[in-house]
Amino acid sequence: MGMDKTAAGTEQAGVSTMGAVRYPVAPGYRVNVRSGPGTQHRIVRTLALDVRVPIHCQTTGERVSGPYGTTNIWDNIAAGEFISDAYVKTGSDGFVAKRCG
Repeated sequence: MGMDKTAAGTEQAGVSTMGAVRYPVAPGYRVNVRSGPGTQHRIVRTLALDVRVPIHCQTTGERVSGPYGTTNIWDNIAAGEFISDAYVKTGSDGFVAKRCG
């Protein structure tokens, strides 16, 4: 009969087709993805410009300053991958996802 309407509009609304909310990373920043919640953890990859990331869970770690303030919240965006919440536009200074662990 045609296109699945729910799947077609989902990504545009900022939600992945799997249902996880995806949040925009600060425009103009190539954010380092770390193996843990702090800059002492190794860099596992660097995000492309202007991407959206899922937040599977959040944890506290090193305090970091970025375009969205100073915070000790780190976002788990994939298995073993964390970025500082200071670089993610969640619309909140607090937790927006369950705690990791």
